[in-house]
Amino acid sequence: MVTITDVARRAGVSASTVSHVLNSTRFVSQDARDRVLEAIDALDYVPNHQARSLVRSQTQQVGVAMSALTNLYFGEVVHAIEEATSAVGYTLVLADTHDDPATEAKVVAALRERRLDGLILAPSAGAATVLDRLARTGLPTVLVDRSPDPRFDSVCSENVKPMAQLVLHLAQRGHRRIAMVAGMPGLTTSEERVTGYRKGLAAAGLPEMPELLVRGDSDAVRTHAAVDGLLDLPEPPTAIVAAQNTMVIATMRAVQARGLSVPRDVAVVGFDDFEWADVFSPRLTTVAQDAGAIGAMAVKLLLRRIAGTATAPRSVRIPATVQHRESCGCVRDVSPRPSRDVGPLA
Repeated sequence: MVTITDVARRAGVSASTVSHVLNSTRFVSQDARDRVLEAIDALDYVPNHQARSLVRSQTQQVGVAMSALTNLYFGEVVHAIEEATSAVGYTLVLADTHDDPATEAKVVAALRERRLDGLILAPSAGAATVLDRLARTGLPTVLVDRSPDPRFDSVCSENVKPMAQLVLHLAQRGHRRIAMVAGMPGLTTSEERVTGYRKGLAAAGLPEMPELLVRGDSDAVRTHAAVDGLLDLPEPPTAIVAAQNTMVIATMRAVQARGLSVPRDVAVVGFDDFEWADVFSPRLTTVAQDAGAIGAMAVKLLLRRIAGTATAPRSVRIPATVQHRESCGCVRDVSPRPSRDVGPLA
């Protein structure tokens, strides 16, 4: 196995100089740096990160725990996190929580056993016990997408105002019975989007109708059943807002299974844009979250926690934007008239 001493001998420098080149811990002349890099390449030297970790008391690894395998949006967030961490020499250890508190507790415990330097977590609705344990251990942790605990840094999208704008846009299209299929109860994202739905109705001067607010629990099967219930009402909605990408797809399927046309019979819009939303027929009107900005900011906050330079926990909100397409009834490539201000988020 090639060692740092072998590299130093070939480059004609000391082992400490090789270390400084690898870790950027001290100035090294360009000539010496070039010789070290040439020696590393020629000998195919791989730094011993395990030994380095023992010296630094760090593993150069970050854990990520979220329902990444079942949620398209979280997959994009993970990609952004991986890009940001690899750029500074960290690797990811990914665990899928399935948004289940029991599974979440197991995977977070398993990640902690690996002595990771930090954790990025999208907490489930029942994450209180896990968050208490993380707070007690002091493991640097950043929450993404959901921010149920002010003891931790968090990075989330704006949820209330974009959802209100989406509902108000439907009202401006002439809809008076606008339904919402809400996400899993207990998640801050779900509750904030319900708040946005209500604010949008209020801004449009429309009353809340309890029968038009149903739960799909971020699940395709339950969403299909919920939409069936809406369409079975004596006076069904003329527009449906789905609060998450899995549910907007399930809503489209449920509507089309009835032989109804979108948007002619029922307008369908959703929160969460995804790569192929604009290849649906009709193209889907959605709220687009900036997964790249969320992932990059989560890594930035976590690295500050790991370095010990962070102070009070921060809650960062990343703007989300309405993508107007055709499932709301808009004509292709024609922008709608400007929405009225829906007021403050508080």
